[in-house]
Amino acid sequence: MSTMSIANNAYQMAAQLQQQAKAIEDPTPVREQVDFGQMVQSAVENVVDQGRVADAKAVGLIEGKTDVVDVVTAVAEAEVTLETMVAVRDRVISAYEEIMRMPI
Repeated sequence: MSTMSIANNAYQMAAQLQQQAKAIEDPTPVREQVDFGQMVQSAVENVVDQGRVADAKAVGLIEGKTDVVDVVTAVAEAEVTLETMVAVRDRVISAYEEIMRMPI
């Protein structure tokens, strides 16, 4: 299974769980407007935060304050987050290109 399909499956499952949780909390369905720009900004901030955590853990390892396992885990989490962001970016670009090919 490729990273893109894993990320896509994870996103779909998270969306389904969120919808189920909302249905349990409020029986009357209310559509919320989602700001795409805000969603992208929060995703980029998440990637940056994961990178900073990995950097801090690496510095902690050099200083002797952090365990190697913590550093490897933080770097792996940052890598997965970045790969997910790249996969989403690729899908957005692909969708944009497909829309641009549509006849008016």
